[in-house]
Amino acid sequence: MLETVKSKNGITIRLTDERWTHITEEHSELAGMKYDILETVAIPLKILSGNKGELLAVRYIKQLMKFLVVVYRETSKTDGFIITSFITSKEKSLNRREQLWPK
Repeated sequence: MLETVKSKNGITIRLTDERWTHITEEHSELAGMKYDILETVAIPLKILSGNKGELLAVRYIKQLMKFLVVVYRETSKTDGFIITSFITSKEKSLNRREQLWPK
């Protein structure tokens, strides 16, 4: 089933079944966190710049005491998609990236 959410830029971001399968196969700890992933795009703590034009929405998950990172791309003024997602405790490596939001 296709899930969508609006990014901070007001762009509809899609989470396809294929991408959800990829995320849960590569990062099994995220299997029950589909809505956390979508919510991270909609209500991030911050948005960072990726290496190749993608965006990284970041949210702190208190229960895990780690950061949930959702990598996505805005392909037009109305459309985009989630590429992958992962959990990290490496706040320093996140802070090395350019922060796009909030400025």
